[in-house]
Amino acid sequence: MNVKMILPALTEAKSPFWRPIKYSLFPPLGLATLAGYLDDGDEVVIQDEHVETLDLDDTPDLVVIQVYITSARRAYELAEHYRARGAHVALGGLHVTALPEEAAPHADTIFLGPGEDTWPAFLADFLAGRPGPVYRSRRRTLVGMPPLRRDLIQRHLYLVPNSIVVSRGCPHSCDFCYKDSFFQGGRSFYTQTVEAALAEIERLPGRHLFFLDDNLFAAPAFARDLFEGMRGMGRIWQAAATVSAVLRPGLLERAAACGLRSLFVGFETLNAESLRQQGKLHNLDQDYGAAIRRMHDLGVMVNASFVFGMDADDPAVFARTVEWALEQGIETATFHILTPYPGTALYRRLEAEGRILHRDWDLYDTRHAVFRPAGMSVDELEAGYWRAYADFYRWSAIWRAAASKPDWPQRLRHLAYSGGWKKFEPLWDLLIRARRVARMRPLLERILQGSRSRPGGGRPARLGSTQNTAAGAAQPGR
Repeated sequence: MNVKMILPALTEAKSPFWRPIKYSLFPPLGLATLAGYLDDGDEVVIQDEHVETLDLDDTPDLVVIQVYITSARRAYELAEHYRARGAHVALGGLHVTALPEEAAPHADTIFLGPGEDTWPAFLADFLAGRPGPVYRSRRRTLVGMPPLRRDLIQRHLYLVPNSIVVSRGCPHSCDFCYKDSFFQGGRSFYTQTVEAALAEIERLPGRHLFFLDDNLFAAPAFARDLFEGMRGMGRIWQAAATVSAVLRPGLLERAAACGLRSLFVGFETLNAESLRQQGKLHNLDQDYGAAIRRMHDLGVMVNASFVFGMDADDPAVFARTVEWALEQGIETATFHILTPYPGTALYRRLEAEGRILHRDWDLYDTRHAVFRPAGMSVDELEAGYWRAYADFYRWSAIWRAAASKPDWPQRLRHLAYSGGWKKFEPLWDLLIRARRVARMRPLLERILQGSRSRPGGGRPARLGSTQNTAAGAAQPGR
């Protein structure tokens, strides 16, 4: 059987001659996971349109396309192309699960929810000549999964080919998150066995790893055993976790001891009322400043996520958030415009209120306002979002945040990581075009390695939590 798997390009990455660096970070692990279920005799290719021009002149028997909201239009174009060439086309992913009635006309088969149980069932039906039109996930487990087909990934085209996922989902339910829609009321958080996760790590070459799990710390017992198993491997790695997980005694220390050097944390907003409105209750009554100090004391850099446009936000939220982040010495910040993804509680609420502006999925990219905000105009929201990025990543701001570090090695690491990420985009563009992005991996490893701080070496000031109103920080009512 000849199988082709495609990750279509997201909006703003349609041209093969220009790729923002974030589109060249990670290979399509979901497709490589599905490929692991195929027989050794099958001819399989994975193509990622973010890093290569698709070959559309082939004639595969089966085409599998992973669909995100901003790639939906492109995915449907590709699906129609291959159906016209006689291929059986299967569509799956977040957007297909959220809007199956939209996706179904473009496919022969659609998958709803995770594919660990439905994909093997479909393959059996397909080989028997009776593939179904819809496969809905019912059983949630990662136990017994075959190894990912990493041999199908073109490692040289990615900055972080050693990305890995050892769990699915998240135990929390935020109104703006796709999770509940994707898992459709079933089990929405589960992990591999620790043994399987460690075996996957052992198979990866080099030192650097990036865990793409929504919340690597979500199951404390699993995380504790995983981190203990990683001790002595000589890895340096990055991941994502919640504020509450960072503040939980013991876990962060174990993670740092086995190589954690950078953590993505969803702070989302400094306003407690906004947290309540969005159902992000696990961030309530958490001391954001203490979480940042814990990370910095252990030599872990912070990638802070913030969301603008919640109902309690006013036009001052952008400057207030940036000022607080700089005071905290945060290394990198990721800003987003609140986006009501189909299938989420946020979408249902805004649709019921008549505030959804359109269904142009290309613009549902967290860079555009696709709904009417309550506390400002659409133009103010979009302008404030771009201004926040500009203000946080000015050289003067980068230096100001770096200067808060206790010693020169940490200051230099801050400057290199924050400045290198945002201030050298033309260089990244050149490297991606020349297919030389992999040559930057050793530099990334050196920056991440940095120097470990000594406990207690963080800033003494306590600069705000979601409970307290502080200058430039939380204000009573992203």
